[in-house]
Amino acid sequence: MHPNKQIALNWFEAFNQHNLEMLLDLYDDNAEHYSPKLKVHQPQTNGLINGKDALRSWWADAFKGLPNLHYEVLKLTADKEQVFMEYIRKTPNEDDLRVGEVLVIINKKIVASRVYHS
Repeated sequence: MHPNKQIALNWFEAFNQHNLEMLLDLYDDNAEHYSPKLKVHQPQTNGLINGKDALRSWWADAFKGLPNLHYEVLKLTADKEQVFMEYIRKTPNEDDLRVGEVLVIINKKIVASRVYHS
């Protein structure tokens, strides 16, 4: 298995366990994250946050507000620089959402992630 694919699997494990520290450990200290959900919930960010403190705050709020949030992996495609993840975002009282996300990985740490919704 490609090492970056394993990082993606670890990402899903941490996320689905709502294990914030395990999730953050996969990221570089200066990582950036882009998401359409950020644009909606934190419009001042224009969808982009930087650094582990911002990531911690964003995901802590998500885990608290959506305690049953779960991602179902559909497909992972990895190469030496990134992983493309396709998954279903599942949470009660909301329609399932098909998501594509790219993790950019350097030296075994995620340095950037970009979320796309269909």
